[in-house]
Amino acid sequence: MKNMLKFLVAIALLLTTAALVTATDKVEGPDSCKYCGMDRTKFAHSRMLITYHDGSSVGTCSVHCTAVELANNIDRMPTSIKVGDFTTQKLIDAETAHWVIGGDKMGVMTARAKWAFANKADAEAFIKAHKGTLGSFDDAIKAAYEDMYKDTKMIRERRKMMKMKHSGQH
Repeated sequence: MKNMLKFLVAIALLLTTAALVTATDKVEGPDSCKYCGMDRTKFAHSRMLITYHDGSSVGTCSVHCTAVELANNIDRMPTSIKVGDFTTQKLIDAETAHWVIGGDKMGVMTARAKWAFANKADAEAFIKAHKGTLGSFDDAIKAAYEDMYKDTKMIRERRKMMKMKHSGQH
């Protein structure tokens, strides 16, 4: 009887731990990007969260979609812009992050990647492995606006191909 009780307690602890681990895998709301519909948990390493002066917030999947949000809401003043750290996936301040722009790793919603790192050493290690250049948030946002036309065209082409693939057309 005593062994059965220990066994049940052990199972309860395992289930509780599993539930906690699963719960922490999910990111803050919203679940999907306002602009492209991508799953923000799947893209936790690139997601962004903008909080405005009025207390409202908008979640996106990437700096590309954040650039769209900021351009569409030019009269709203952001009080905070956070981004997922590429290494830990934890939200960090986008303006103090160390950004890597470019490199050989495809970006999210962009051909020219823009990744954020809390630690400069992590950004430099990424550059050593994947190339790219170290920059600031201003550099990353500027690059997102510079890339907007080409990236939007690329996204439209990909979506067109996916629709054709799913409808059986070639």
